[in-house]
Amino acid sequence: MDTSELDQLNTILDRDSELREKIKDQVNEFDKRARTMVGLLNRIHVTPTSAMPDLLDSLNPVLDDCKELVGSIAAVIPPNQFWRWKDLWSNSLRTAVFAVVLAEFLKTRNLATLSAVSDRLGIKEEWKDRVSLAIEDYLHGIISVVNELSRLAVNSVTLGNFEEPLKISAFVKDIFIGFSMLNLKNDPLRRRFDSLKYDIKKVEEVVYDVSLRKLASLPTMAT
Repeated sequence: MDTSELDQLNTILDRDSELREKIKDQVNEFDKRARTMVGLLNRIHVTPTSAMPDLLDSLNPVLDDCKELVGSIAAVIPPNQFWRWKDLWSNSLRTAVFAVVLAEFLKTRNLATLSAVSDRLGIKEEWKDRVSLAIEDYLHGIISVVNELSRLAVNSVTLGNFEEPLKISAFVKDIFIGFSMLNLKNDPLRRRFDSLKYDIKKVEEVVYDVSLRKLASLPTMAT
């Protein structure tokens, strides 16, 4: 290689390194907010039903910060380079998806759709070549919610909320059926899906115990 070519390559490498650092700075801030939401949601295991709306409302300011940071990330990504850089924020985004999907279930007992989660996180359609919510990241977030709900099923009984395991059971079984219909070729995602059967079994054991003790009635499962 001649000197001019080496100089050109070094310029490209320096530019990429500088861009990577800019992206990482924004992603680190986003990750902090995502972990803050998880910390707030950890309180659901010790929060009575009457106080749950206030707890979920406390997520809103953090979500607003997340939306701003997603915009900051999109602003530094060059056009058509989404797949080149997405691994930098993938784990943080899955954490944020987990928070949004879990909060939506606790509020409405429904599953937040891919588009609804994207909207809640401020991800705009016109950014799809720079920042987008990949399907696998959305699905990983949902699986994490099921993991958390199996724990909540147990802890809600401790708090005297005997109907909650029934609602959780209906929801996680519906999730499992939906995943069963997907053609999952992503090995990590497939392995995590296979683990859902253990979460469902855990929830079913709680439901059985609650029903056996006549603390809740099985016909009230549908909500």
